[in-house]
Amino acid sequence: MKLADPVAYAIPAFVVLIIAEMFIARARDKRRYEPRDTFTSLMLGLGSQVAGLLTGGLVFVMASWVWKFRLFDIGWQWYWFVVAFVLDDLAYYVFHRSAHRVRWFWASHVIHHSSQHYNLSTALRQTWTGFLSLTFLFRLPLFLIGFPPAMVFFVAGVNLIYQFWIHTEVIGRMPRWFEAVMNTPSHHRVHHATNPRYLDRNYAGVFIVWDRMFGSFEPERDDDRPRYGIVKDLGSFNLAWAAFHEWVGIAKDVWRAPTLRAKWLYMAAPPGWSHDGSRDTSEVIKARWEAARQQREDAWNRPTSSSSAPDPEAAPPRAA
Repeated sequence: MKLADPVAYAIPAFVVLIIAEMFIARARDKRRYEPRDTFTSLMLGLGSQVAGLLTGGLVFVMASWVWKFRLFDIGWQWYWFVVAFVLDDLAYYVFHRSAHRVRWFWASHVIHHSSQHYNLSTALRQTWTGFLSLTFLFRLPLFLIGFPPAMVFFVAGVNLIYQFWIHTEVIGRMPRWFEAVMNTPSHHRVHHATNPRYLDRNYAGVFIVWDRMFGSFEPERDDDRPRYGIVKDLGSFNLAWAAFHEWVGIAKDVWRAPTLRAKWLYMAAPPGWSHDGSRDTSEVIKARWEAARQQREDAWNRPTSSSSAPDPEAAPPRAA
């Protein structure tokens, strides 16, 4: 069975919603949109579509070959689409978590995080090199189970459409029951933030329950507003640099690495790893922040003389 690409039908709605958000941002806070940043996001999205057209056929052929070795014959009844959607979202969670923990995968995914703005155009800032980073491997188990490739790619498209609307600051928090189960703008703002508290959190695509189950959930806090981008910002709106800068970085590091083990780890270790410890991974950044936060709290709670005691009316310092 051949199924239409749902993303292609959703593109006009994406454009309309981006324009609507621009008008809202103009009335509320013009800083939410920066013309050069928005143009870069749109062009990266267009390039991603072209890359998908060039490699999509090969990915489908590979998926169909794997499907030949399926364990079960799964039909086209509606409930199998539901099951496929849930399992595909779990596969997306595994991929997304890996994309932040393995530099080779991060080299493609970093494009999506490279904007210092958070708006609906950011959702279109997608990779050009997904095939090179082997992201399609994470869906292979679904084909081996027996889900037809066309079904899997269809529900993956629906998943991608859902994720579009959560890239906004216009929407605050949803009802509590919804926030408990589904990924929302509040949850995804945390994921795009560079605040130490928020690094490597909230990997969900559609269902935030995966993060709650696997210990990667972090709620958005009003006293720690998200700051967006990547730890070391691009500092450029150049399309080619945005699309390939991390691959360039990997190539340089592998070339200069002193040992074979270091060469491998510059590709397989978390982003920020270095053989001499001169850079910081997210774990190091979070640990340093946590130590500083604990030190401030200890200093606040430490008994002092009456002359130097803190004002009992004053509030404790806010967390970083």
